[in-house]
Amino acid sequence: MDTVISQRVKSIRNWLTANNYDALIIPHEDEFLGEYVPEHNERLMWATGFTGSAGVAVISKTSAAVFVDGRYTVQVRNQVPDDIFSYHHLTEEPFWQWLNSQKNSIKKVAYDPRMHAASWLKNVKHELVESIELAELTVNPIDECWLDRPVPKLSQMRLLDETITGESSSQKRRTVAGLLQGKGADAAILTRLDTICWLLNVRGLDVSRLPVLLSHAIIYSDSSVDFFIEEDRVSTNFSSHVGRGVNIVNPTLLTTRLQELRGKTVLFDSTSTNAWFKLRLESASAIVIEEPDPCLLLKAVKNNSEIEGMKSSHVVDGVAMVKFLHWLDTEVEQNRLHNEATISDKLQYFRETHPSLVDLSFDTISASGPNAAMCHYNHNDQDIPGNLSLNTLYLVDSGGQYPNGTTDITRTIAIGTPTDEMKKLFTLVLKGHIGIATATFPSGTTGSQIDVLARQHLWANGYDFDHGTGHGVGHFLSVHEGPQSISKKPNLVALRPGMVVSNEPGYYRADSFGIRIENLELIVPKETGGDFAGLGFEPLTLCPIDLRCIIPDMLTKPELRWLNIYHKKVRANLSPLLQEHERNWLVSATSELIHS
Repeated sequence: MDTVISQRVKSIRNWLTANNYDALIIPHEDEFLGEYVPEHNERLMWATGFTGSAGVAVISKTSAAVFVDGRYTVQVRNQVPDDIFSYHHLTEEPFWQWLNSQKNSIKKVAYDPRMHAASWLKNVKHELVESIELAELTVNPIDECWLDRPVPKLSQMRLLDETITGESSSQKRRTVAGLLQGKGADAAILTRLDTICWLLNVRGLDVSRLPVLLSHAIIYSDSSVDFFIEEDRVSTNFSSHVGRGVNIVNPTLLTTRLQELRGKTVLFDSTSTNAWFKLRLESASAIVIEEPDPCLLLKAVKNNSEIEGMKSSHVVDGVAMVKFLHWLDTEVEQNRLHNEATISDKLQYFRETHPSLVDLSFDTISASGPNAAMCHYNHNDQDIPGNLSLNTLYLVDSGGQYPNGTTDITRTIAIGTPTDEMKKLFTLVLKGHIGIATATFPSGTTGSQIDVLARQHLWANGYDFDHGTGHGVGHFLSVHEGPQSISKKPNLVALRPGMVVSNEPGYYRADSFGIRIENLELIVPKETGGDFAGLGFEPLTLCPIDLRCIIPDMLTKPELRWLNIYHKKVRANLSPLLQEHERNWLVSATSELIHS
């Protein structure tokens, strides 16, 4: 592999020399700036060998560097050759510092504006020393050098019935148009793939794990939409499905339609829309209002039909999880200790037994023992996946995409008898999980204001976890959905009824074990008996939390009560859908826990 990467870097350096550039910036993102990148757009992986979901590389004529965050410090060393690239932290040692340190030899840096957010371009121009010029490219050099680039896997359009979406596309477009009118905008640029699919009540399978169609859109203040997608991919019934006002436009005409916005006021999300759009709007003398995607909050707050769909999908997913956990316990009891890949495949098999499964919602994290200490570990990135071993913990983070909902669940499972230290940390994590699950808070509260509830017991004992406590989740869309979150990081977006967020505190001890307990939660009104009408959480996820990992006496009576009530709900919803031996296992796995 090192030889292949060396040849690829050499081809990029030949391109730099031929085109009179000193360096090229290669991000993980493609022109849609989404978390998931289709295979044919994995340019960073092609140039470096790195398969993680966040990173950037800079290749100059004489040196090269790769920048990743803390999730990937081990992975990058396994995948990217150190005799070609130096390793750096994405935020602590950002790439512009590296470029500035080489300002004597690097003067002209090439970048593809389609691969970077407009906000990125503004920030980088501010950070780079004056002697370094950022040069905009019209053709990506990797696309020219990548001779065996995969052909795009473009899917046919799936139309979602209003019984699933709860609202017609026409209604959604009128609401968004009203928002534009209120801001004095003539149009808004839409580039988030999940936004476009939500607005038009369509889905696709263009990107693995993300049920979307690769496309762009412009919505106008009269509620009409220009939808940039190949016509042969559009469903026969699309026009009647969306109603009047949606124009199918060939993607090759995107530049022309942007030029037609000359003198118009255009709403533009600089954090989710690439810099190419901003440059084109500026060249057309459009008046740009930098505002968040107008669909973002509307999409995050689920309506009654979407909520019912999310609940139904979690019942289906819960059945698959129980079948899997029963199988795993049986295998361990028989001393059949499989590797991470086999276990992951078995879980996927149980999900696939239900005909409604469309895809997984992300690549399963199947992590045994010390591998679970890497919170975004991927067994597919290892030459040899890890094997289960007795008296350890196994962590599995997984989910499914169903036509009526998206799931995301993490369970940490005892393999044999975990140590007392493992049980102590598991119980501290569980106390934090319950702290979020039972929280009551007033309207207007943000996720960052309640994040401490997940960490308080860990903090009190000198522990913490280095990731957010919760992220938003879409309705048969992205498993990571904004704008809401629960995290240390400040977030001004208030939690609202109808939003779905994950609740996933954890603990990770390097080279030893990892723990995470994740449920999806629906934000609901909650009676307080006090001066304000409160909000709280209702668990959507239905799956046992491993009783073998808990020290009951560390839980308070209210915490024990929550756990027992939750497990009773799991039994009630799933038992009728299980075979007798699976049902018997579930009764045991959700038995009432009491103090000693």
